[in-house]
Amino acid sequence: MREFKDLHSIEEIDTFINEHQLAFLYISMPNCSVCHGLLPQVQNLMENYPQIQLAHVDASEVEAVAGKFSIFTAPVLLLFVEGKEYVREARIVHMDLFNDKLKKIYENVAE
Repeated sequence: MREFKDLHSIEEIDTFINEHQLAFLYISMPNCSVCHGLLPQVQNLMENYPQIQLAHVDASEVEAVAGKFSIFTAPVLLLFVEGKEYVREARIVHMDLFNDKLKKIYENVAE
């Protein structure tokens, strides 16, 4: 399973997104059972996409992340391509559909 880099500030988040062509953020809350259950599934899925850089943000630690990305629930999965948001999934994520979206973008960008 691929590991996520922990980001602890809005500045770190901005730098992460801007420094990587493909940047993925997993935004969660500590007491969120869906967040904890979904993370290993996302980690396994990301094995198929080695060029996507992975990061995790604890929304209780970086409270400004909610306002920055208009987040009203957790977890939220965001994929950025060259600094622009391309995919957003929140709360209940259908992994097959999420994989299809990632695959289309990845095939067009990463090659």
